[in-house]
Amino acid sequence: MLFALICKDKPGSLQVRLDTRPEHVAFLEGLNGDKKLAFAGPFLDAEGKPNGSLVVVEAPDLAGAQALSAADPYAKAGLFESVEIRQWNWTFNKPAAS
Repeated sequence: MLFALICKDKPGSLQVRLDTRPEHVAFLEGLNGDKKLAFAGPFLDAEGKPNGSLVVVEAPDLAGAQALSAADPYAKAGLFESVEIRQWNWTFNKPAAS
């Protein structure tokens, strides 16, 4: 199942995001290598600076998605004000399975 992790950064936490980004990217690369990552990227504020994340992961159930979310270095660093996890159905423009 696919789950969307909709993450909102705490106000004034851009430096935490920047400092933790290398570990976060390595974490996502690991998920990608394990075929657990569908796609990911930051939300941007009006000035084009990141202020949250959208990460879509493959997990067997909600508990698995929660575990992946909690393992993200951004989450461990306390970057997020909130994280909403929702099961998601990729309907349009889904890449062909390889």
